[in-house]
Amino acid sequence: METYDWLVTDSGECLGCETVADDEFPDRPYRLYRFLTDVEDILESVEDERSRLEKIRPLVRRLLVSSDWLQGEYKEPDPKKGWSVLLLYDEPDFPLTVQTVAWLPGRVSPIHNHGTWGVVAVVNGEEKNTFWRKTDNPEFPDEIVETGETIILPGEIISFTSDAIHCVEPLGTEPAITFNLYGKTDFNRRFQFDQVNRTANKF
Repeated sequence: METYDWLVTDSGECLGCETVADDEFPDRPYRLYRFLTDVEDILESVEDERSRLEKIRPLVRRLLVSSDWLQGEYKEPDPKKGWSVLLLYDEPDFPLTVQTVAWLPGRVSPIHNHGTWGVVAVVNGEEKNTFWRKTDNPEFPDEIVETGETIILPGEIISFTSDAIHCVEPLGTEPAITFNLYGKTDFNRRFQFDQVNRTANKF
């Protein structure tokens, strides 16, 4: 099955990106520690966010192709909340968040941005991502308008710039499992958006 990589921009565009085929990667195992080091090297050498994401997406794909253990590395979703998070690596002052997330079908996330760049790979299930952008309405500076949606399938990767706005809805009958990588969050830029009242709140 053909898979795709995507980039969601601050303006709410969802752009198709070049995808590295699985058989182009070396046969040797790609360990999590090496992946994290490679990502850190990119962050130190590349300033532009979109250029960083262009270099990080193939590393995420290589990790998932090489590391079968990640396929089952997640927590069962909490029945009340509808989701769960399993942190895969934690170190003081480490500038990356690495985790797997599991969502129950029928649950929809709040409309939000992340206040940092992010790369999300679907391991199992399907996710519908819906995108928004700010309207630049001077009366309501946090007003947003929907710009589109796309369904992310297993093996596909979607990446986000820091102020990209979206929400996530698992589809089908089984939980959606994703591998998520985020940069250092700027909490002054991270918001949850209220589309009805045209407001945003920090979270």
